Amino acid sequence: MISIAVVDDERTARQMMANIFHRAGYNVEMFDSGHAFLPQMEKEPFDIVFLDLKLTDMSGLEILTHIKATHRDTEVIIVTGNSSIDTAVEATKEGAFHYLAKPFRAHDLRLMAQRATEKIRLHRENVHLKSQLGDHSLIPGFIGNSKAMQAIFETIAKVAQINCNILLEAETGTGKQLTARAIHELGGQPKAPFVYFNCGGFAEDLICSELFGYEKGAFTGAVGQKIGLLESAAGGTVLLDEIGEMPMSMQVKLLHVLQERQILRVGGTRPIDLNIRIIAATNRDLKERVGKDEFREDLYYRLNVVTIRLPRLRERRDDIPLLIHHFITKANKAFSKNIRGVSSQTLQLLMEYGFPGNVRELENIIQHAVALTEAGKLTPEDLPPRLRKLHLQENWAGEELLTLEEMEKRYIARVLIKTGYNIKAAGRILQIPRTTLWRRMKKYGLKAPAEG
Repeated sequence: MISIAVVDDERTARQMMANIFHRAGYNVEMFDSGHAFLPQMEKEPFDIVFLDLKLTDMSGLEILTHIKATHRDTEVIIVTGNSSIDTAVEATKEGAFHYLAKPFRAHDLRLMAQRATEKIRLHRENVHLKSQLGDHSLIPGFIGNSKAMQAIFETIAKVAQINCNILLEAETGTGKQLTARAIHELGGQPKAPFVYFNCGGFAEDLICSELFGYEKGAFTGAVGQKIGLLESAAGGTVLLDEIGEMPMSMQVKLLHVLQERQILRVGGTRPIDLNIRIIAATNRDLKERVGKDEFREDLYYRLNVVTIRLPRLRERRDDIPLLIHHFITKANKAFSKNIRGVSSQTLQLLMEYGFPGNVRELENIIQHAVALTEAGKLTPEDLPPRLRKLHLQENWAGEELLTLEEMEKRYIARVLIKTGYNIKAAGRILQIPRTTLWRRMKKYGLKAPAEG
């Protein structure tokens, strides 16, 4: 679980932030001074630190410098009053993840913690991947030796060296965010900001305030100035995910940003120059949407300087064994298990499956199996129900046609045998309560073999 430290000498502000993070599921500790915080940071480093810029005993910049010198992977968010915005901006240049101006909303705190958490987890996954897979991938974060992925790696390496707009076309679960991250990290400024925004499901006003920011008093509730995501990504990369879901009226504003490389905060009058790389991603056919007048043609061509189409998992089946190994290793660590691999039947089943959810679905399947199995290797019976049904269909393809009742009897008997008549384990695989399983066993005359 991600750990957060709140360092603020104002008791009310400190307690308010801690309560918000507790409710969001984080481990939180509070400190009222730099001298109280730093020894604990040395003893057990925190993942995220919300740091007040002005403390009674030390300056926030001093503490930031110390954190970044000793714990580079800790993300620091500066908390400051409006009078110290310039100093807070300077802090981001010294390694702070971002800053928040007081007073702020609970939503702002949760969103900032979420973004920092996302960065931390992606970094950890990349480090773990490199340690487990060595040179199986030339691109950070990716796993794959297939021809399809090698072609993607070459494209990523080329476009990373030029600052042009990029369009990622890919189904959900294929790695759009990993691709954008890789382009960003290989682009020569890996320490620059990487900002993610999902364009789907938001009204235009919310998209505007999130992307462009706003000035104090721009609308009811705008009690302070807010820096938008585009501005906060200065020198770095912005990933606009699900760009095809962006409202048409908002597309006009984004087109202006791409053309002029400037933004205007909501309620602002002074244009702000942008120096960012923009990557747009979609699981929709944008060209088809243009034809239906659901997406602006001029915006499509502005985004589509370079298009990268990520292959579906079923188009890169050679990578499945490698991915299975990676996800088992990851799940073993998460669940304190020691699964040594998969049976030949399980591997064959996964190699032939269509994976509509792509790599993300494969990871979920492996997590499910590792979490529930009681064996040393994953078998077809450990897989989710939809895959177990495929396994049964293959095994019974040459048998006589059976009634549904007879099929149920045989399958329950098979699961009982495989689990050694462990009622709890069998019920979990069948996904029925133990009382229901007992009734089925009584109905079909299924009894555990007598010992001895």
